[in-house]
Amino acid sequence: MAARLRRGPPAPWLLGSGLACMRNEQVIVRDINFTLHRGSAVVLTGPNASGKSSFLRLLCGFIKPSAGRLFWDGNDLSQAGLYDLYRPQVHLIAAKDAIKKAMTVYENVHFWEVLEGGEGRTQWALDKMGLGTIAQEKAVVLSMGQRKRLQLARMLAVPRPLWLLDEPSVGLDTEGVEILEDLMDEHRRKGGMVFVATHVPIKLHDAMHLMFPPRVPQLRQYNAGDYA
Repeated sequence: MAARLRRGPPAPWLLGSGLACMRNEQVIVRDINFTLHRGSAVVLTGPNASGKSSFLRLLCGFIKPSAGRLFWDGNDLSQAGLYDLYRPQVHLIAAKDAIKKAMTVYENVHFWEVLEGGEGRTQWALDKMGLGTIAQEKAVVLSMGQRKRLQLARMLAVPRPLWLLDEPSVGLDTEGVEILEDLMDEHRRKGGMVFVATHVPIKLHDAMHLMFPPRVPQLRQYNAGDYA
């Protein structure tokens, strides 16, 4: 009789085990564990300077873990060449929006869509974020909230499964926050994943919660010879 293979649950799309992150030669977060399956979400909270933004940069692949391991679809990302395959699967919405003031609202999104080999989603993304009627305006005239909407529209125009969002609701009005929450729900229903760092409450159903503790800066010790 032929043996039957028993299939276990699918491996997490992203898994962090004992992760630590350093900045300016100091450990800012340590021993972080999480799993992220398709359709799931994580909400990351913590006080200022607790390492939330740095941790999102680690998850994006911009910085490497100082300890621990990060697995993508069952593969250890420390293996040579895997980060180059992983990074195009991830969007990072950070504090710096990289919006070009001299370009139109439309051009700011379309440039990135074409750069990533896409076409045909720019106007749809702007309409989705409530910016369709000002698509031909220069970005220099945008308010803070409109710049945030433009940043999110750029993300929508280039589909990727993992969204890493650093304070995505900052600057948005009530309508903008509702649009953002609907977008995250829709993304997850389609199998996408969301990792949000935030100071303010945001609706993410059935999300895993991580809370970073306050970080106490380590005082650097100097020797007399340092001043010689």
